[in-house]
Amino acid sequence: MKRFWSVMLFIFIFVPSHAQNYTGAYLIPQIVYVGDIAGLILPLPGLAVSGADIVLAPDSPDFPSDPNFDFHRIILERRSSGSRLLIEFSAFQPGLLELPPIEIGGQRFTGLRVEIKSVIAASGSGLELAGPASALAVPGTAFMVYGTLAGLVLVLGFTLWLLLRGRRYLHILLSKWKRRSLLVSMKIIGKRLYKTLQKNGKGRDTLDKLSHEFRAFLSYFSGENCRAMTARELEQMPPFFESDSETGDGFLGKFFRRCDELRFSGGVIDSEDVFVVLADLRDFLEALEKAEKGKNRVKEEKAA
Repeated sequence: MKRFWSVMLFIFIFVPSHAQNYTGAYLIPQIVYVGDIAGLILPLPGLAVSGADIVLAPDSPDFPSDPNFDFHRIILERRSSGSRLLIEFSAFQPGLLELPPIEIGGQRFTGLRVEIKSVIAASGSGLELAGPASALAVPGTAFMVYGTLAGLVLVLGFTLWLLLRGRRYLHILLSKWKRRSLLVSMKIIGKRLYKTLQKNGKGRDTLDKLSHEFRAFLSYFSGENCRAMTARELEQMPPFFESDSETGDGFLGKFFRRCDELRFSGGVIDSEDVFVVLADLRDFLEALEKAEKGKNRVKEEKAA
């Protein structure tokens, strides 16, 4: 019994005295500046106790508080080979600072000191701002700058040319595209009517659609309202092109007169007669397209 009390007396005397032996404490990193996150590690070789680590939570009443420190973690690592105390903190005051007392795992640690360096004093720059950094030589910068300037010059040159002479060329191109589109559209309509007649053999319906579509085409192409014109009025219109063939002067009057005779004859319309009318339409459109190409060539030569 006396031996037991001797051992307990030794433990009570040894542990507190050992808790104040801080000769082996070290910082990570070794040089700590104001605001850095650092760790103070205090080896405790005399406290050889195995078990789970003890973590001092921020909400614990024993968690330290000091205006010069901001504590992040405090852990007492218990090992049979030797325990150690880990204190993770940030300091906000330069100089040799003393940590507040820390109580964890039944131990009280006081008198811990850390040296905090000043960033301004270490750099020697005081409150002066650093000089401007040199410009970075990014690859391709010169090409991008000069390429952009060249592009702007080309755009300005094209705009100037467009204001002086380009409008005439644009007008010619727009007119050429519009008339070409009308011709292509009318050709497609003629081919569609031809295929429809082959399938159903309805000559009167085909002629009705042909008369309507062809008159609309002539109205857009000539700029005059040809939808309500009679065959005689269409015959007196100025020719679209000069030709010695049947598609020349007077073709439109003869074409619509033939269409009207077949449509309003009152009898059965032979499909072969309608095929002949569609063939005449195809010949007229081909001759008109050829004439338009010649006119456009002459206009381009004059504009140049």
